[in-house]
Amino acid sequence: MIQLSHINKSFGELHVLKDVSLTIPDGKIISIVGASGAGKTTLLQIAGTLDAPDTGSILYDGVDVTSLNDKRLSEFRNKNIGFVFQFHQLLPEFTALENVAIPAMIGGTGRSVANKRAEEMLALLGLGERLKHKPGQLSGGEKQRVAIARALVNDPKVVFADEPTGSLDSANRNEIRTLISGLRESLGQTFVIVTHDASVSEISDILVTMADGKITEITEIGDSQPETRPETE
Repeated sequence: MIQLSHINKSFGELHVLKDVSLTIPDGKIISIVGASGAGKTTLLQIAGTLDAPDTGSILYDGVDVTSLNDKRLSEFRNKNIGFVFQFHQLLPEFTALENVAIPAMIGGTGRSVANKRAEEMLALLGLGERLKHKPGQLSGGEKQRVAIARALVNDPKVVFADEPTGSLDSANRNEIRTLISGLRESLGQTFVIVTHDASVSEISDILVTMADGKITEITEIGDSQPETRPETE
């Protein structure tokens, strides 16, 4: 579904990504792991079109998104990509329903249809009784479920998640992990997750290990032998 080819990214003198190539297939959970500073979040942001590579290409079903102008890229991102962050990034003045409906309305969906879709997503995630609650009235796990509902409201091709369980306690981490696994099963949703949480890695179909700006190993869970990519690939 998504192909990243020979991605390079530098910030000043710091070469953060070094000729990184990765294929992200449909309907899989892909976890990206590695030490701090390995380039994981930068890779996630570039794959999710939040940042642009210095060189290389990013294809979504054959469409090179690096060639799109800002307006078309924003439209593409809204329709095709969802995001979940370590800290939920909900708007505090809006209810759970309103927070989830906003991306749909930005994409041109009418308010009533957007609210209906948001209500359906929140119900699917077990928050049907919390529609009118604002973030300050929700637990940490509930806030992150609202954030996941928001990421899913436009039926995206892929959801990118940066440490989605990083700010949660163990009970809520387990809840979010189970939720992500269930969404992959019930919706066929693709997730790409940067994580230090071993329990999230355990539900992954593909484990991508990074070090020093490079992918050092790709393991398909269940395979007896991991696929290892040399630095020069």
